[in-house]
Amino acid sequence: MKKFDAIKVGDRAEIKHLITQSDIDRFVELTGDDNRMHVDKEYAQQTAYKKPVAHGMLGASFISTVIGTKLPGDGALWFAQNLEFLLPVRVGDTLVVKAEVMNKIERTETIELKTEIFNQNKQKVTTGMAKVKVVEQKKVPTLSKSKKIKQHVALVVGGTGGIGQAACLQLAKDGFDVAIHYCKNKALAEEIQKKIVAMGRKALLVKADITDLHQVEDAIVKIIRHFHVITAVVNCATSEIPNIKLQDLEWNIIQDHLDIHVKGFFNIQKCVVPEMEKRGYGKIINMTTQAIEKPNAQWLHYIISKSALHGFTKGLAIELASKGIRVNCVSPGMTDTELIANIPEKVKLLVEAQTPLGRIASPEDVAGAISFLVSEKSDFLTGETIRVNGGQVML
Repeated sequence: MKKFDAIKVGDRAEIKHLITQSDIDRFVELTGDDNRMHVDKEYAQQTAYKKPVAHGMLGASFISTVIGTKLPGDGALWFAQNLEFLLPVRVGDTLVVKAEVMNKIERTETIELKTEIFNQNKQKVTTGMAKVKVVEQKKVPTLSKSKKIKQHVALVVGGTGGIGQAACLQLAKDGFDVAIHYCKNKALAEEIQKKIVAMGRKALLVKADITDLHQVEDAIVKIIRHFHVITAVVNCATSEIPNIKLQDLEWNIIQDHLDIHVKGFFNIQKCVVPEMEKRGYGKIINMTTQAIEKPNAQWLHYIISKSALHGFTKGLAIELASKGIRVNCVSPGMTDTELIANIPEKVKLLVEAQTPLGRIASPEDVAGAISFLVSEKSDFLTGETIRVNGGQVML
């Protein structure tokens, strides 16, 4: 959270939220407010509004989210609020909830915030003023160095993919608490979370489109608020790899892959590195691919983006070495995940035949290399690539 002295008049924060029918249903279940204006389409059709209107306090409740998680954050005691509801909010509206510091009262360590909510059309739907007391945590005496407990927390980006799942479980076995990132598959993320908790470790789900810096910032804030630290990031984010002939390849396809592999990682490191710098230690691991050293035909879009990520990793390793942060790559060969589901069986058999160790990689093989790179055993490695390919490429 921000300390009172660090808060300035003019400081701002905002969040976005898409109003869904599920939001309405859960609000009704929680509050008991089943006013037909909110829940009955036929009833609403007979009114001037024509369609059901979301509860005003449902939208306003997200003011609490901004105050409690961003400005000022943990320790905020929201004790007064006035509101004016200007326009109706309906299912499908995307709300942008904003807060701005208008005044500071030193004697009581209180701030006054202008609170406004806009819809996707930039129309102001709710306005008001909030008063918040900034309650700071009492300082706890620092333990002596010999008694300090070192906490290991890993963020696995793309935690619901084949390699991502294996990495989450392996890191939990290694004693890490795990933040499981997902974009769409929440059900699978929850299954992984249950397995990690069953191992006696903590697990947190974080949803984000990594190409959206705002969403990544929110995810990292959530992790830091929950675990207080991130000691390792394992970037397993990827996308499908269709075979595309050169004459059919369009730049937008290459751009899509660059967005996921390069822009996505740029956003992640931009938010995570400052947290690691505070502690003078961190491990960052990117998944590249054997295809950048032994290229596949019709994979130009994928090879370009993964090659860029490989260069990004080496450059970042130089930038962060003096700050105690190690940045390395794991380069898998063909790995038994859903990404190769559409590759013909005869092609897989040919790859196995060309592999000195006689098989393709499993996700657990790759997770083993990740496990080494996030451990203290690899503290003298940075800018390196560990190849997990059974001997197909030897350098």
